[in-house]
Amino acid sequence: MQDLLGAPPVRSEVSFGAVERDLRTVLPIELRKVCSLYGDLLISDYLFIFGQRSMVAKNVWMSDFVRGGHPVIPRSVLPDPGGMLHWGHSVEGDKFFLEHRGNGKWVVSAFRRSWGDWYASEQPVVDWLIGVFSGAVATDWMPEWPKPHWFEGQ
Repeated sequence: MQDLLGAPPVRSEVSFGAVERDLRTVLPIELRKVCSLYGDLLISDYLFIFGQRSMVAKNVWMSDFVRGGHPVIPRSVLPDPGGMLHWGHSVEGDKFFLEHRGNGKWVVSAFRRSWGDWYASEQPVVDWLIGVFSGAVATDWMPEWPKPHWFEGQ
């Protein structure tokens, strides 16, 4: 993924132990790697990936929001038992999730705000992000990406 995005300006040295404890789950290793590199950064003025500093608070907020009733988001969100992991959002209000399919498989799904619908893939986060940033996945609702990408911190 670094081949597409380039090196981030900073790298988080915060452990995921507290995040996993607070969300009551073991995060996929590939998500930990992505969030360690690009977490808590806005990528090219469009996509924000949660890092160790923001992931728990964003999941708790989204869990409360979905528990209150949402017409499109179909499942609960961590820290609710069995919930999806909320891992990022776009500047247009799209919300990105990982759904656990069992046997350690987590796949990307999203609430697409502008479309008002639910997007489901069968791809893990790294494959999905590479597809998005290379223009091979989600081309109907993701932007054309600049080269090179740039980053803004939280």
